[in-house]
Amino acid sequence: MANHILAIDQGTTSSRAIVFDGEMKVVAVGQKEFTQHYPASGWVEHDPEEIWSSVVTTVKQALRKAGLTASDIAAIGITNQRETVVIWDKATGKPIHNAIVWQDRRTAQLCQKLKKQSLEQRFTKKTGLLLDPYFSGTKLSWLLDKVKGARSQAERGELLAGTIDTFLIWRLTGGKLHATDATNASRTLVYNIVKNEWDEELLKILRIPATLLPEVKDCAADFGETEKSLFGASIPILGVAGDQQAAMIGQACFEPGMMKSTYGTGCFAVLNTGDKLCLSKNRLLSTIAYRLDGKTTYALEGSIFVAGAAVQWLRDGAKMISKAADSGVLAAKADVTQTLYLVPAFVGLGAPHWDADARGAIFGLTRNSGPAEFARAALESVAFQTRDLLDAMKKDWKDSNGRTVLRVDGGMVASDWTMQALADILDAPVDRPQILETTALGAAWLAGSRAGVWPKAKAFAKSWSLERRFEPKMSAEERNRKIRGWRDAVRRTLSCS
Repeated sequence: MANHILAIDQGTTSSRAIVFDGEMKVVAVGQKEFTQHYPASGWVEHDPEEIWSSVVTTVKQALRKAGLTASDIAAIGITNQRETVVIWDKATGKPIHNAIVWQDRRTAQLCQKLKKQSLEQRFTKKTGLLLDPYFSGTKLSWLLDKVKGARSQAERGELLAGTIDTFLIWRLTGGKLHATDATNASRTLVYNIVKNEWDEELLKILRIPATLLPEVKDCAADFGETEKSLFGASIPILGVAGDQQAAMIGQACFEPGMMKSTYGTGCFAVLNTGDKLCLSKNRLLSTIAYRLDGKTTYALEGSIFVAGAAVQWLRDGAKMISKAADSGVLAAKADVTQTLYLVPAFVGLGAPHWDADARGAIFGLTRNSGPAEFARAALESVAFQTRDLLDAMKKDWKDSNGRTVLRVDGGMVASDWTMQALADILDAPVDRPQILETTALGAAWLAGSRAGVWPKAKAFAKSWSLERRFEPKMSAEERNRKIRGWRDAVRRTLSCS
């Protein structure tokens, strides 16, 4: 009997395929980076065909490395960059334009127009989201308006749309299924997370035909089977979740009050708030954490647009490091008498500021400031932004009694220096798990539990294990001084936006 699970982790900069065995251990990984397109300032696009090709390639890589065939895989789980959206021709399967990436800011003007019409509260009440270019809905509206003939094609029912999971499901099943899950739907700005359905009023405001949109399923559900010709045998797709919700599941944050933060290109902190929707009063997002067996669990989320991307900037833009792993080593050499603040608003600021027009700035420069000080400022910016999110969550979530413990994952958490800085600024313990592939693990668990080869939620939660806990060591005086300096730097950035 097949007992391996394959997770497809389609991220912002690369696609990965991870094979897990019946004991939930990683057996093999395939990975392939793809091109980032920047057609204008603040615009970010991906080629959907390149994404598709990278997914097929990495699945084959992972199977080959594991010494397995498609027949050995019990199920596939998919996790993806959430708000990135694509429209394609229903008959040919050809995308009508590049995918518009979650980081893209081209619809800032449309969002401002809707705000001036006093519509933001209407969107927030139904979707838990704010009017920001980050979300998929305004991107869809832009594509329909700007791609020649797209709107008339859409109105004739000739086009399909979806986030990357939807596009992959459609391609993997040979066009047999146009579907998404509740977590990805909840990030579109047109999905009513109270009623769990596409919202007719919001679709009308953004002029998006309902026929474009996919069927919305539970996170663990039947999403069809892969075409036999792709991998040599059909494989059922039984789990789908957006990357941050998948990481939350992988961290086994199934109880209200549990919190995880993922540090990849951006940073996303998610707090489980249980079966009751908690609408934020501090400009956080209210979203669907997961939907299992028809039951919806909600979360508060804080989204930081630039985390690991700040390290990428140090490497690729500023040319101060040759590889990302060097950032922590370099930061440790920084002059302790200098305090630099990097506000990494390269594509605007996310929660709790939501300033689409803000741009990056650095404060505190002296003649002695060099690469080490820049590296420390870049890594500390992640800690400061997380602190802003945590403070806002504590204001919104009244049940957050006691000391918060943060479960972390993502590429940046491998750096001990960064995790210690995070614990110091948060004044809270930071727990790094044994399995760092939590996003892929979450998607794999959805599929594996649905397939009956992996345990249900309670048993899965017991399997979570700690690799290291980072306790805060910084004095309260130094922490408060640094936070005051950070908030002053952010204020100055916002005032210049």
